[in-house]
Amino acid sequence: MARVCQLTGKRANNGFAVSHSHRRTKKLQHANLQDKKIWWAEGKSFVRLRLSTKALKTLDKKSLNAMAIEAGIDLQKHLC
Repeated sequence: MARVCQLTGKRANNGFAVSHSHRRTKKLQHANLQDKKIWWAEGKSFVRLRLSTKALKTLDKKSLNAMAIEAGIDLQKHLC
């Protein structure tokens, strides 16, 4: 399973780790992903998704069904 948020599409960002001597080495800045079981009211069941913490905050404002439609996800495939 890739390190990608299933609702927002967030993924790793390329960056540099800069040492004290200002030497730069490449590093990946991963998204803060959490495996969550969320209640889906329209389907009357739990759905297991891998979400970023930003997506979890957005779920408080929008419904799960609205975010899934925007992302183009079929929640039937993610039932627990």
